[in-house]
Amino acid sequence: MSIIPQPITQFPWRVMALLLAIAVFGTLVLYSAAGGSIFPWATNQAVRFCIFSAMALVLSRIPLEIFARFAFPAYGAILVALFLVELIGGVAGGSQRWINLGFMQLQPSEFMKPVIVLAVAQFYARLPVGEIRSWNAIWPVLLLIGMPWSLVLIQPDLGTATMILAGGVTVMFLAGLPLRLFIGSGLTVAAIVPIAFSFLHDYQKKRVLIFLDPESDPLGAGYHISQSKIAIGSGGIWGKGFLQGSQSHLDYLPEGHTDFVFATMAEEWGMAGGLLLIGAFMLLFRWGLRVAMRTNDRFARLVAAGLTTTIFFYVAINLMMVMGLAPVVGIPLPFMSYGGSSMLTVMLCVGIIMAIDRSNSRANNPRNWG
Repeated sequence: MSIIPQPITQFPWRVMALLLAIAVFGTLVLYSAAGGSIFPWATNQAVRFCIFSAMALVLSRIPLEIFARFAFPAYGAILVALFLVELIGGVAGGSQRWINLGFMQLQPSEFMKPVIVLAVAQFYARLPVGEIRSWNAIWPVLLLIGMPWSLVLIQPDLGTATMILAGGVTVMFLAGLPLRLFIGSGLTVAAIVPIAFSFLHDYQKKRVLIFLDPESDPLGAGYHISQSKIAIGSGGIWGKGFLQGSQSHLDYLPEGHTDFVFATMAEEWGMAGGLLLIGAFMLLFRWGLRVAMRTNDRFARLVAAGLTTTIFFYVAINLMMVMGLAPVVGIPLPFMSYGGSSMLTVMLCVGIIMAIDRSNSRANNPRNWG
């Protein structure tokens, strides 16, 4: 008999400590970005982390069967909400993405990022293994992914649409569909890119063109990328020091507390801080993939791996974006960028993965669970 109470031994100490470390670091960066003030960014970010951490811990106590049972109903509810966005959604910054509930602005597309993983995973978990290479394993999932992807794309929100597509396609790949399907699809997409480019909004076209040649408009559309590269490069190996960043403090770096927060961090903490942060995220990805590999349930395995890659896409796309390796699509850096939407989505993913991890522990140690 262990002298340590069971609730304490079951608490996910390691992953919560890792998330807390990243969030504290992010709060320090936001404190610096605000010129050494805890208001409003650092305080709000800390409060949100506490609230969403509690939410993730509540999710971790939900039986896995509940997530499987409500995967399709949740997908349907969010799809209806996306239709409502087109009908009655509020417009801000040229985009129609929110539903005004009076006490808050609801952005349904954020919830679709984890739910699309649940829905596609549930479809393949129900599909007989012998049909995984048939057409019946493809067209329903393309419909599942295509409907929300199209609705989000016309809002327009290219970043979120990309995340929904990436999450769904990742689960398709993990489910065991033929590799030639993805190669063929990639070649087809590459062939129609010139045509698809003509249907983009003007600001989206400008982002792509600036990505290809940032110096063509360094004081206009290319200003964000140029200043981001300057901030990252000026940090050197060890950085300029906490509260010593000139690019962010002198307002040369736009959105230094949201999409380009990594550049703000790199200027003050240097390459060492950047590598430390990336290493912390790598530990988070490692934990998620280990949870996926330990489970014997097909649905749980696809969900854990799919949600882990969803978090990975957040980090990878943001880092590539601020370094000029990808177009600016408005993907924030989890726990670092100021804002509640991305943190909510990531903590939903973490909470569900913790529920799968808890289910694994219960299956491996049935005596400890009663």
